[in-house]
Amino acid sequence: MQERVLSNPKIEVLFECETVGLTGDKVVQGADLVKRRGQSDEEQLHIEIDGFFLAIGHKPNSDVFKPWIETDEIGYIKTIPGTPRTNIAGVFAAGDVADPHYRQAITAAGSGCQAALEAERYLSEKGL
Repeated sequence: MQERVLSNPKIEVLFECETVGLTGDKVVQGADLVKRRGQSDEEQLHIEIDGFFLAIGHKPNSDVFKPWIETDEIGYIKTIPGTPRTNIAGVFAAGDVADPHYRQAITAAGSGCQAALEAERYLSEKGL
């Protein structure tokens, strides 16, 4: 995917930049950026845009659970396909920590809802 992005003439990749604001009336029209924040050559930039996609990261933050819960080689928590259930009864995984494919806030929210419903059912079955 990196090669596709870098070779696309419609995409400009800005390295060492942090987005500090978005501008626009009803739709995003611009972004305020800081390039090389905290360095002697720090720059303030404003660019005109018609879309914005925020990527938070691609390494699941699951290390604390690895002694107990099964993960894949990258660190994503393994779940029973189609469910948020893990290898431990009563333990559910949701969001980016269990989703190596979509990694989107909206799908993370949906899987969080699924996990909450599964947890509720699990507790009800246990009489809790």
